[in-house]
Amino acid sequence: MFWLVVVTLIMIGLAFLILEILVIPGTGVAGIIGFILIGIGVWQAYVYYGTNTGHWVLAGTIVGTVAILAYSLRAKTWRRVMLKTSIKSKVNLIDEDKLNTGDLGKSVSRLVPTGKAVFNDQFYEVRTMGEFLDPGVDIEIEKIENHKIYVKQKE
Repeated sequence: MFWLVVVTLIMIGLAFLILEILVIPGTGVAGIIGFILIGIGVWQAYVYYGTNTGHWVLAGTIVGTVAILAYSLRAKTWRRVMLKTSIKSKVNLIDEDKLNTGDLGKSVSRLVPTGKAVFNDQFYEVRTMGEFLDPGVDIEIEKIENHKIYVKQKE
């Protein structure tokens, strides 16, 4: 019956080590808990079953830990859960034929100083030269520079 406790402690400790290495790196808490649980499991094997059995449990734990970590760190293991898509879109690609300096539009969100506006039924991310504008304000394109649209309130 006590073998179940020893094996459970070691397995939970291994699970915490795997979590530390693969899921929550940098915190150290899960790794420390994992090492402590594995150590307690091996120590209990020494206390209750003697030195010879304790050595076997220690050797098995070391081999098992190395094997599980090696299997977990292989690239093929995580391909099934890995994100395979990539983002190919760009933000605010401005068609020079559709948008020019002096065009009129309307702010959709609050411009503080960056926000959304609509020009020719197309939504764009725009920015002001520092002033804040409320939604629904008529605006005019002041300049277009490096795919950034600078606007001002229409006078």
